[in-house]
Amino acid sequence: MKTPEILDKLNVFDREAAPVEKLGKAVGIGLLAGLAGTVAITISQAIEMKITGREPSSTPVDAASKVFDTNLAKEANTDKQIASQGVHWAYGTSWGLARAVLGLAGVTGAPATLAHFAAVWGAELVMLPSLKLAPPITEEEPKAIGIDVVHHAVYALAAGLVYDAFDKSK
Repeated sequence: MKTPEILDKLNVFDREAAPVEKLGKAVGIGLLAGLAGTVAITISQAIEMKITGREPSSTPVDAASKVFDTNLAKEANTDKQIASQGVHWAYGTSWGLARAVLGLAGVTGAPATLAHFAAVWGAELVMLPSLKLAPPITEEEPKAIGIDVVHHAVYALAAGLVYDAFDKSK
């Protein structure tokens, strides 16, 4: 029986692994890659905050609170910064799933890292202004844009390196 064309393009079926196994591995590796990217961006931001004197942001919990129409810090009965860190780690780790989709589609290496970077940073550029938590990029200072690009590039590079190191289906 011939597999549907979309599944062939996603490279889900091969002779070495069952479809569910291949999907499960991609999801697991993607989450691991997202976690690694989150570690990397967290370190990058900590270094930048030390250099610039910038205070930690509550944007992650503010965004999630708006999306879910609740006060997440209050709901979790915790400090706003702790809640913000929780959202930061969950959000960053979950973005590894996008890297998994790229891997399943057969996109690896630098092209996958670039596409992952574009998706993660692009989502921020759309989401935060739409939630009224940041101005549109056209109103941002070039220095702030540059710093943001570096942080997200660090995330995508770390996630990509980890994904490609663990993905043995290439």
